[in-house]
Amino acid sequence: MCVRHRRSSARRLVLLTPLAVTGCAGGLSAVDPAGPAAARIAALWWTMLAGSAAVFALVMLLLLIAYRRTPAPHQSERRQERFWLYGLGLAFPLVTLAALLIYGLVLGETLLPKASENVVTVRAEARQWSWSFGYADAAGRRTQGVLHIPAGRPVDVEITSLDVVHSFWAPRLAGKLDAIPGQVNVLRIEAAEPGEYHGVDAEFSGPGYSGDAFTVIAHDPAGWAAFLGRATE
Repeated sequence: MCVRHRRSSARRLVLLTPLAVTGCAGGLSAVDPAGPAAARIAALWWTMLAGSAAVFALVMLLLLIAYRRTPAPHQSERRQERFWLYGLGLAFPLVTLAALLIYGLVLGETLLPKASENVVTVRAEARQWSWSFGYADAAGRRTQGVLHIPAGRPVDVEITSLDVVHSFWAPRLAGKLDAIPGQVNVLRIEAAEPGEYHGVDAEFSGPGYSGDAFTVIAHDPAGWAAFLGRATE
């Protein structure tokens, strides 16, 4: 009965795994990237998951060995235990975590805005509970709840708030960054392909917070030129 139960549990795990993976896709999924910055963040997430899973599996294995060891092991067995406890139980987690830390720091540096001639600048202003966007390439142009950007080009979003602390987050395009009153924070985003992408306020800011969302529309070159030439919305 025990073997049969284990086989049925394994079979259910195999069947449910594809369903769990499909849950990683969607408009607000940080592991379903649609741009280079989001792709780096997703790669970091999967790398951290793999590293933590390896450390967890090793620790569980060491616990199992500790429970099954003999009360008075021989000298050779003591050396083997020291190898497992100090070599793998201590050295392996430390090396793995240090490698993950260095990888995260190096990758994080690549996400910072850097000078480029091809960068588009937009401004995002948050308030309870909506977003307003302005465009450096179209003086006086403002849109409410919809951010227009060109696809395939880096975009610097200058983020600020008119009242309380908010947080700008379009998960498939980049990480999130706080909107702070009296301060401008710059987030580099980019959409690889034209399309619509969902964004939310990732900071609780009061009872109306649940509806504080926005849309990012990435245009092809012709669509972006047409947007800049349209009358103020």
